[in-house]
Amino acid sequence: MTRSDRRVLGLFLLSSLLFGGTFVAAKGGLEYFPPLLFVALRFDVAAAVMLGYAALTSSRAELVPTTRGDLVGIVATGGLVIGLANAFLFVGQQYATSAVGAIVFSLNPILTPMFAAVLLSDERLSARGAVGIGLGLVGVGLVVSPDPANLLSGAVLGKAILFAGAVSAALGAVLIRRANATLSSTVRITWGLPLAAALVHGCSLAAGESASSIVWTPNAVLALAYVSLFAGVLAYIAYFALLDSAGAIRSNLVFYVVPVVSTVGGWALLDERIAPLAVVGFLTIFAGFAILGSESIDVPPLGSWAPSDTPFGRDEHPPVDDEPRGYRGD
Repeated sequence: MTRSDRRVLGLFLLSSLLFGGTFVAAKGGLEYFPPLLFVALRFDVAAAVMLGYAALTSSRAELVPTTRGDLVGIVATGGLVIGLANAFLFVGQQYATSAVGAIVFSLNPILTPMFAAVLLSDERLSARGAVGIGLGLVGVGLVVSPDPANLLSGAVLGKAILFAGAVSAALGAVLIRRANATLSSTVRITWGLPLAAALVHGCSLAAGESASSIVWTPNAVLALAYVSLFAGVLAYIAYFALLDSAGAIRSNLVFYVVPVVSTVGGWALLDERIAPLAVVGFLTIFAGFAILGSESIDVPPLGSWAPSDTPFGRDEHPPVDDEPRGYRGD
């Protein structure tokens, strides 16, 4: 295993562990915070820390957006991957266990190639790829397991909101790749977090949430610290570095490890249980990705996707000698 391979693997594991803990901390923290205000405060803290980190590690020239792609990358990062995805996550998490929330978010690797097929000209879904995506959607249906007589219940609506968060994150990841930004992932996060904070603060105000409803306890502070610093700053640094190094589709495989982390964490810390049908749903989602990933996506060796000096991490388009098995070139 090359040093580049080890770096990608390390970023993958770190992202998976930290993001997995997000669902547990979010579920625990919602006992003390209104959901959108919880997210907004999370971004306030993370933005302040990231600003200091970027000021120490980046030059002024590196911090300034210079191209349209830079601006699109910042908006996609702050508005979709960080802002809306987390707003949907924390609101939906009120109605689902941390494990179910993570499982719904594990659709991310299925959704990403769907958006890539539309927005990235060098990728097209094949029939086999469509089968994989279809299986993933069936799996989500099993996780949600809606009762026709109860379609407007909080549980079903909550899972639908979580699904919207997965859509936002997947779309944002593909738009970041499409933007071909010159800014580093760290700088994109530095700009994206304040944007996300402002967006979610506005949503919180529109929803009528109030800071007076926060119950400040040691557990509340601990939950806020985790989602801000560990699942915020550290996780996003690792994830966006992975996105730059390995590409949108491969990076989002972290969302298949996340449910395992969140299930164990929810069981150990929150005494949560998960329904057997939801387990079947997750296995179906995984089967869909197995088809989509192992047979239908042209995935080069890990080392061939290491960043170079070209824009966006900086070259996510590896040389392709043969037609992708699950995508058709133009």
